[in-house]
Amino acid sequence: MIFGAAALATMRQERADATLALLAEFGVNHIDTAAGYGESELRLRPFLAEHGAGYFLATKTADRDGDGARRSLERSLERMGVDHVDLIQLHNLVEPEEFDLAHGPGGALEALVRARDEGVTRFIGVTGHGTRIAAMHLRGLERFDFDSVLLPYNHLMMRDPKYAADTERLLTVCAQRQIAVQTIKSVARRRWAPDSSEPHFAWYEPLPLGPAFERSLAYVLNRPPLFLNSSSDARLLRPILEAASRPLTTPSSAELDADAAELDMHALFDGAELERI
Repeated sequence: MIFGAAALATMRQERADATLALLAEFGVNHIDTAAGYGESELRLRPFLAEHGAGYFLATKTADRDGDGARRSLERSLERMGVDHVDLIQLHNLVEPEEFDLAHGPGGALEALVRARDEGVTRFIGVTGHGTRIAAMHLRGLERFDFDSVLLPYNHLMMRDPKYAADTERLLTVCAQRQIAVQTIKSVARRRWAPDSSEPHFAWYEPLPLGPAFERSLAYVLNRPPLFLNSSSDARLLRPILEAASRPLTTPSSAELDADAAELDMHALFDGAELERI
């Protein structure tokens, strides 16, 4: 389990402190934030000052040029009150022109390698969203030995034949090279309807609590060696961690298909809209 610190983006400090207390309660020791997650890095600062030595800390930069990426990393360190992070990630690297810039001379990757050599980070990863990201991660691993990748992984995404094939190839490469695979959107139900009046604590509508919710978690957690990044809807953190603390039965495809039909689930990404989220 990884704590998705996007959940802290718009929180008051007291609420953030209470949310972070759940990590110790459930034994979660990996925190994933980003420079672009609102006030998340600032909300982590008091917690890290007291407990930071016991946690694996990851952040991200969306900058593609080297100077920008280094400035972003330095700002993240300052905001969190730390002198290094365990993992720095290239955030949502899916567009070809951005890929070329980040991997080219003077690009973000070059700067992050220098930061690693200087001890400012221990590891370098890459993240992304949308239906093209598994293939783009494969392309990235041909260019550089990333330590981790992050991508959407749920039953609906894996019903897309091309995405499933690309993801399976990616998982094979990562297993061979001992690259960590982090997943997101495990409990996504669909995009919010335009007329929805429910509170929006994530950009997508999550699954309601119940058997389908737990089956969606089991779909990820029962497939070693996948890591599951918790939802940006902080209300779901305790239910996710409680479910993950119990043995979960691996669901069948028929059960997952039935959940999708009953709950009117739809894949978040379709190759066009929201690919840059």
